[in-house]
Amino acid sequence: MGEQPIFSTRAHVFQIDPNTKKNWVPTSKHAVTVSYFYDSTRNVYRIISLDGSKAIINSTITPNMTFTKTSQKFGQWADSRANTVYGLGFSSEHHLSKFAEKFQEFKEAARLAKEKSQEKMELTSTPSQESAGGDLQSPLTPESINGTDDERTPDVTQNSEPRAEPAQNALPFSHSAGDRTQGLSHASSAISKHWEAELATLKGNNAKLTAALLESTANVKQWKQQLAAYQEEAERLHKRVTELECVSSQANAVHTHKAELNQTVQELEETLKVKEEEIERLKQEIDNARELQEQRDSLTQKLQEVEIRNKDLEGQLSDLEQRLEKSQSEQEAFRSNLKTLLEILDGKIFELTELRDNLAKLLECS
Repeated sequence: MGEQPIFSTRAHVFQIDPNTKKNWVPTSKHAVTVSYFYDSTRNVYRIISLDGSKAIINSTITPNMTFTKTSQKFGQWADSRANTVYGLGFSSEHHLSKFAEKFQEFKEAARLAKEKSQEKMELTSTPSQESAGGDLQSPLTPESINGTDDERTPDVTQNSEPRAEPAQNALPFSHSAGDRTQGLSHASSAISKHWEAELATLKGNNAKLTAALLESTANVKQWKQQLAAYQEEAERLHKRVTELECVSSQANAVHTHKAELNQTVQELEETLKVKEEEIERLKQEIDNARELQEQRDSLTQKLQEVEIRNKDLEGQLSDLEQRLEKSQSEQEAFRSNLKTLLEILDGKIFELTELRDNLAKLLECS
């Protein structure tokens, strides 16, 4: 199909003064046709305007461009490739809003096309730099970019058409490039890698806690055996004290030995208390290990859900791409039909004009 006009309007065209970068310089003496063109072979959108045979606007739309409304009837955008700022003065606020809407729409389409191209080339190629200004990519005439009848306005002079005056100061010229947006598949891969790293960390922690738990369990068993031995020793000592109190007549020696045994029993009871506290601490660590195990299971389930969601998103992306291709083909067919209807309409208008001239001649002869 090549490059085709997809939207046209009329406006006064200005460019920023290259010396001051503040004042506007008019590039057209009257309102001219400004059209959006779509090049299907290169999948790019351009804004083109001709004043006679001279191209006064030849700007390729890129994702980092921004169209700014500086007044009710005036808007502007910066083109870093042409190293200038373009300004358009419209006859009404409605025409300005319509042009701004189309600018945003085609800017988004250019962004999607760029992302799709980057994904196909695995992010190894950069978008081609197209020349702006002077030479046009396809032969154009003023009649080829007049647009549809609904969007076409008659030529008028400066005295008869309201002309929007631009502000004295233009917005600053921006050379900043827009951040590259990563595709959906890359975002899904990043999320999966993040959860896999988290899972590996939890597995390592779980292994350490499992080893500590086994060691603690062994220590608890050993301490329980020692505690049982201490209790048996304490009971034996209590029996021994009782026997000594009953049998021995040597009361002083018995009382001394009893005091020593009581002290030993007290020390054993203190040791038993410390061991019980240690057992409680180990039980708390076991509970913490179980909680970490539950967290690991929860994260594993979340990772599976994320993988399922990634597959769903990839399916939705594939479906959207198919719908986009179908929509583009339908749009191309509609444009072809519309072009055919316009050619038929032009023929009918020409025939009606000849018929009117013939009737006028008949009236003059009669």
